[in-house]
Amino acid sequence: MTTRLVGVGTLCPFASEHGAVATQSLVNVELGRRGVEYLEDGLAVADALEALLNADEGRASRQLHGIDADGSFAFSGEESKPWFGHRDGSDAVDGHYTVAGNLLTGEAVVDAVADAYESTVPADEAGPATPDAAPAPLPARLVEALAAGHEAGGDKRTDLTVQSAALLVEDTEERPFDRGYTDLRVDATETPIVDLRETYDLAVEGHRDAIDRYEDAYEEDEMSETSRE
Repeated sequence: MTTRLVGVGTLCPFASEHGAVATQSLVNVELGRRGVEYLEDGLAVADALEALLNADEGRASRQLHGIDADGSFAFSGEESKPWFGHRDGSDAVDGHYTVAGNLLTGEAVVDAVADAYESTVPADEAGPATPDAAPAPLPARLVEALAAGHEAGGDKRTDLTVQSAALLVEDTEERPFDRGYTDLRVDATETPIVDLRETYDLAVEGHRDAIDRYEDAYEEDEMSETSRE
């Protein structure tokens, strides 16, 4: 996620192992928080987000979208600032997704994000967020999709030079080491995509270095714990 305001990662993206929700346009963080809570309670994403919107007096100015394991949902209120719109990739070959934006230079921005995401091949292992990296893991695919939207025009408020970007991916698998490169933010910069890509690549490198250094010690500790049991 990226915008020509500071701290987008503190306000808009929400996720858990059950799904992800984004609140945009006239942001309401409670929609994001409660949306994820509803997913954790077992509601389908469409049911969860529609229920929140039905109770929201400001829905005409909201954008709310998200995914769970089985589906997706996207909504753009008619009073969002143009250009605004969304794309629901519920029929994507390798898994559904959503993308939405407002105050964009045009529809081409949303299309560029969606097309870039769909054009990359998924991979399980961490890899760099570079345009020629294919196959690529989900975090890298998201960073490059943001980059495509930015290059297509992005946020039209060019007079606002201090921007932000964020990456948030929740893992559904138990891993011996947390992947520290899936929750990253660039809160105030004039080059949000460049900085987020660099932060991601460095985080992946640092994660690998830590695994190389401490994996043997971790496995020895696990074996010791097992023997004591």
